[in-house]
Amino acid sequence: MARVKALAITGYGTNCEQESAHAAKKAGADQADIAFFSDLVTGKTNLESYNFLIFPGGFLDGDDLGAAQAAALRWKHACTTDNKPLVSQIKNFFENGGIILGICNGFQLLVKLGLLPAVGGEYFTRQVSLSYNDSARFEDRWVKVKANAESPCVFTKNIDTLHLPVRHGEGKIIPKDENFLDELVKNNLIALQYVDEETDEVTMEYPANPNGSPLGIAGLTDPSGRILGLMPHPEAFNHPTNYPKWTRSDVPTLGTALIKSGVDYLKSL
Repeated sequence: MARVKALAITGYGTNCEQESAHAAKKAGADQADIAFFSDLVTGKTNLESYNFLIFPGGFLDGDDLGAAQAAALRWKHACTTDNKPLVSQIKNFFENGGIILGICNGFQLLVKLGLLPAVGGEYFTRQVSLSYNDSARFEDRWVKVKANAESPCVFTKNIDTLHLPVRHGEGKIIPKDENFLDELVKNNLIALQYVDEETDEVTMEYPANPNGSPLGIAGLTDPSGRILGLMPHPEAFNHPTNYPKWTRSDVPTLGTALIKSGVDYLKSL
C-alpha cells in the first residue's frame, strides 16, 4: 500500500491552503504539507517527495480575471536555483503517477496551464478558459453537483451527488470553440455538473448553476483521470457542522469524499 503524501501550494493571495491540507489528512493522507511557490523555486520543497498535489482556492492574485494566467506564467517561466524549469517538476510528478486536484483558483490555474482537459493527450496546451459568472457578481452559496459515472476521474469514483459551497466571481467554462464541448462529452471529461436540488437533472438555471457554465460544468478531468479541477470547494465541507442545515436536516456526504477517493486510489497502487 502506497503512502499518500499530499502537498498544498500557497502564495500570491491563495488562502485555502490550511483547509486543503486539513481535508487531505481527514481523507486519510499519511502526510499533508503546505509549501509556498517560493519554496519550490528555492528548492526548499520538491514535488518529487509527494504523490498528491493540491492547488487550493482563495484569492490568487486578487482573484481578478486573468489572475490564474499570471500564476500559469510564473509556473511556466520560473526556474529553480539550479536553473531547471519549475514546470518540469509538474511534468515529472504527473508522469510518475501523481494525482492533482485544483480547486476554484486552482482549477483556473490548471486550465491556464493546459493540464485540463487535455483532450487528445495534449497537455500544456490551453483548450478552455474560465470567465465571469453570468450573474456578473461574486457567488457565495451552496450548490449540488452530480458526478459522471462514465468519467475516468479517480476523485469521483463511487460518488453520485454532493452538496458543496461555491465562492467565485469567474467560474464559467469557455471552450476554445463551440464544437469543443462535444469533445468533452465524447471523451467523458466532464467530471462534475451542477444539478437541480430536487430532480438531480443537469441545469443551466440560476442559482443552481451559479455561473452559467455550459452543460452545467462544475469540474473537468483529463484522459488519465488523475487530474481534477472544480469550482466548488470540497475542502470547505470537511465536518457536518459546515453544512448550513446541519441542525435541521440530514447532513449529506462530506465534500472530503472527493479527496478520499483520490487518497484511496493512491493507496490501492
